[in-house]
Amino acid sequence: MKRSFLMGVAALALVVGSADAAELKFKPGEDSKFNWASFEEFKKGHDLKGQTLTIFGPWRGEDEALFKSVYAYFVEATGVDLKYSSSENYEQQIVIDTQAGSPPDIAILPQPGLIADLASKGHLTPLGDETKQWLLDNYAAGQSWVDLSTYNGKDGKSALYAFPYKIDVKSLVWYVPENFEDAGYEVPKTMEELKALTEKIAADGEKPWCIGLGSGGATGWPATDWVEDLMLRTQPADVYDKWVKNEIPFTDPAITGALDEFGWFARNDKFVDGGAAAVASTDFRDSPKGLFSSPPKCYLHHQASFIPSFFPEGTVIGEDADFFYMPPYESKKELGNPVLGAGTLALITKDTPAARAFIEFLKTPIAHEVWMAQTSFLTPYKSVNVETYGNPPLKKQGEILLNATTFRFDGSDLMPGKIGAGAFWTGMVDFVGGKSSADVAGGVQKAWDAIK
Repeated sequence: MKRSFLMGVAALALVVGSADAAELKFKPGEDSKFNWASFEEFKKGHDLKGQTLTIFGPWRGEDEALFKSVYAYFVEATGVDLKYSSSENYEQQIVIDTQAGSPPDIAILPQPGLIADLASKGHLTPLGDETKQWLLDNYAAGQSWVDLSTYNGKDGKSALYAFPYKIDVKSLVWYVPENFEDAGYEVPKTMEELKALTEKIAADGEKPWCIGLGSGGATGWPATDWVEDLMLRTQPADVYDKWVKNEIPFTDPAITGALDEFGWFARNDKFVDGGAAAVASTDFRDSPKGLFSSPPKCYLHHQASFIPSFFPEGTVIGEDADFFYMPPYESKKELGNPVLGAGTLALITKDTPAARAFIEFLKTPIAHEVWMAQTSFLTPYKSVNVETYGNPPLKKQGEILLNATTFRFDGSDLMPGKIGAGAFWTGMVDFVGGKSSADVAGGVQKAWDAIK
């Protein structure tokens, strides 16, 4: 504990940036793609000269530089002295700082579980009904974002404590357009079509899917994303919410049904490169390589937006490889277009005028568009100009978010660590190895019952 604390302090000391002399990445008023009017409007009502704003977040390296390019506009608009810091052990650091009574003004965190803990201990400031209504009105699938941002305070009453900013999408299926074109395959628009395509590829003597769950001590996690995506496509969002909170048991037919849906793809030797036996042993980083071999070893790969990092060097997304939205079931139209993902949430950990002004800044299109125009940023904000996205794949993912009717955070990340990063992972390895969904679910539920 002492060692990690010292490492955190050392890292914190190293990764501190001030925005006194920040340069603006895009000159206000020059490129008409940006909503400069929102910047000028914000400027009028916020004078913070002589005040300091401290922000603590998870971004380091390139992401920190990108965030700095955004908050430079806040500094320009308000005159505030903004200091951003991070730490390699930021989860522990924010707990230490809040408990010690020396929190930053704003904390930005990607873990809803940690946010719930901070809210329950009275370390967060409610953002108010106005911000709640703003999210409902301005974010696609607004109720989903309000739900994700609402936690119980120290008094046990629920309130909106978080503002979602910078989102990641997981509901993606990757493919190589040239392979599809050569074989005469078309991108499926429904789950029924995806299943039919899977059967067609197998009937053609090819393997439809590359699936790999290997990840060292975290082996099994890619399968949890599959199950979560399938849960959202077979069950209403409130059932998903009850599942991740253990308000319905893992053994409920809704959950075992989603496991079996995953099994339809992953446990059929004809459907997976290397056969079902290879699923657990194939490293997730190596798994998509079959898309690019000649002839292809597979045609489809389910994975989040980060996976191109493990594609062959020089692969151009949108040309050499592409993706489509993991489609919903035609037979379950009432469930709309659900999207599974993750993201970061901004919180007021010290209530100051500058902190409140920063949350207001995040409501301006320019606070999104500046990062959109560069890389690794997605937003469900309906008023942004999607043409500002830095490249076509980002724009396409952004449109998936904007078309979503439901958004849910990665389920395993919402569960207790011993389940979401333990029994669920190992249970999925057992499942692809042949264990029944009922037995796997029973084992996970037993582990969950043990920590009550």
